[in-house]
Amino acid sequence: MIRLARVPHLLALVALGLLLGGCAAKVVTDYDSNAAFASYQSWAFTLNAGEGYTSLDGSRVEAAITRELGSRELNQVDASTADLLVSYRIDEVERLDTTGFSYGLGFGSGRFGWGLATAPPVREVREGQLIVELVDSTTERVVWRGASKRYLNENQSPETRQELIDEVVAEMFNRYPPGSNTQSGN
Repeated sequence: MIRLARVPHLLALVALGLLLGGCAAKVVTDYDSNAAFASYQSWAFTLNAGEGYTSLDGSRVEAAITRELGSRELNQVDASTADLLVSYRIDEVERLDTTGFSYGLGFGSGRFGWGLATAPPVREVREGQLIVELVDSTTERVVWRGASKRYLNENQSPETRQELIDEVVAEMFNRYPPGSNTQSGN
């Protein structure tokens, strides 16, 4: 039995857990610690392999990236003269999603008891994970990478997709360049 004096402490712990869960990063980034990020002044999109067109989500991603790199005073130029080449893709990710409820039955007395429960129903969900990479045009090596921990799915409205892409790209570039004062950790 929970003592009434401990209830406020329990509620405070639950509230803290919810608060920390809400602050979890929506992206992860990685970078080449030997890259001279201060020397990069210009950028250009590079064609993603196998694509001769820009998809609807591709247009949304490009607009968000253009806005974020522009706010960092990097100039968009032709790919032949750019310091950085920007590549992005939306990878299909499969994950398991639990739906519905599970049911359980238990009995016992004192410190011992028995229980039986059903597993919640599970279904496979396919979603899109946004990945953005910045490539040094001289060395042709990736120097910075951002990946979303939030996913696009076909059930989202165009407005929801736009909002999600804007949020994730903004959070990715809050961590660019590495070590800048806008970086809030990984």
